[in-house]
Amino acid sequence: MKKVLLLSALFAFNFSLLTTVKAGGLVTNSNQNVSFLRQMSQDAIIDITGIYLNPAGTAFLKDGWHISANWQFATQSRDITTTFPLFAQNLDNSATTHKFEGNALAPVIPSLHVSYNKDKWSVNGSISLGGGGGKCEFDQGLGSFEALYSGTIYKTIYQNIATNIATTNPTWSPAQIESAADAQMTAVYQGYTMDSYMKGRQYYFGLSVGGTYKFKDNLAGFVGLRAVYATCNYNGYVQDVSYYMATAPGTPISANSDLTLNCDQTGFGVTPILGIDYKINKHWNVAARFEAETKLRLKNKSEMNNFALAQVAAGNATLAQFQDGSKVAANIPAILSAGAQYSPIEKVRIMAGWHYYFDKAAKQYNSKQKLIDKNTQEFSAGVEWDCCKWLTVSGSWQNTRYDLSDEYMNDLSFNLSNNMMGLGVRIHASKKVDVDAGYMHTFYKDKNVLTNVSAPSLTDPNRTIPKIDFYERSNDVFGIGVNINL
Repeated sequence: MKKVLLLSALFAFNFSLLTTVKAGGLVTNSNQNVSFLRQMSQDAIIDITGIYLNPAGTAFLKDGWHISANWQFATQSRDITTTFPLFAQNLDNSATTHKFEGNALAPVIPSLHVSYNKDKWSVNGSISLGGGGGKCEFDQGLGSFEALYSGTIYKTIYQNIATNIATTNPTWSPAQIESAADAQMTAVYQGYTMDSYMKGRQYYFGLSVGGTYKFKDNLAGFVGLRAVYATCNYNGYVQDVSYYMATAPGTPISANSDLTLNCDQTGFGVTPILGIDYKINKHWNVAARFEAETKLRLKNKSEMNNFALAQVAAGNATLAQFQDGSKVAANIPAILSAGAQYSPIEKVRIMAGWHYYFDKAAKQYNSKQKLIDKNTQEFSAGVEWDCCKWLTVSGSWQNTRYDLSDEYMNDLSFNLSNNMMGLGVRIHASKKVDVDAGYMHTFYKDKNVLTNVSAPSLTDPNRTIPKIDFYERSNDVFGIGVNINL
């Protein structure tokens, strides 16, 4: 029983459980500055704040220094409502439907972008959070491993009862044994209790450096590199797992399956980046960018209790991903983006953009990328209006389309297709200083996933119990940024 319970608990600490507070692909943050919050379609803008999505466009800034400093505050909820018949045996919550609430908070998401322009050349750099940026906490664990714990306890007790009945009644058929075991199980098994908790933290810091060159007055290119440093922590426990029998009413029987795990992960990778920007005329600007795949291996520094360590020594593959000193594949996918900006009149700019993430080619632990049906795509549109000398107002929309298999979608690691709305203003405080203020909200598409949990009986070895998970999220990001042109 210990081994099965351990396996179920281990899944709860899968390195991908953390919800990152972001806009972008499965592991990528594209909200690198506050200007993005107010106007998300930045793939062809010419501004210091476009240094991430359109780095080649910085070539067309005026000679001198251009600096953008940003602060963002993000909150996200990640809730999974799980319906499973055996939850009715939880003595602390006898409903068959349990809601597991995860709350992520990123109170400080900073970024700094700098560009120095001289004639046809510019040199630029940025510091930002390219992924993660927050903490996610589940005070009551997750439904996936409670279902496995409740199922394992039930199965173990049932098998013991059935074995005793078969021993004392050797001439009985499997159907007779099963019928008697069902009746006795109902009479003697009173339920279970357990205490579980988990928390994750994930930060992917990015330091980008690069340069642009104007081949012509209306054509520029960019070449750069981003160094990525990842630091993550996952810790939690499953403890006090007990069940109760009518033969000893009120007396907890320990399942002897307590598990503790605290794992720090760190890794380093480098991302090559290329960009191009072409100003067709005074009305049109188009641009494109390509980021190569980032090879990232996260090295573990872990603390486990003796129970967990014994299973590692026995060759448990699931727990091995957290083994102290081991490395976990967590590549960041390559990205191709393109966009256009159109100015029908001088004071109005209309934008559109497209992002394509090569998720299926980015190696993950245990080749999880193979569970992705299609690569992620994003489409965006936005508008800016200089309504007066000192104020620009803007609004935008972005659609993110994930195509993930049901096997990929579980309460340990799930993403939902969504639509995002961004609103905000730019205040022209002086000739050299602009202030951005923005707000972004994400409208997620909730999803139900049915999983058939194996529950073989004496007469039906293929019997299953349905488990239904309902996934939902919410996401809000606020920010203020200051842009200085010297």
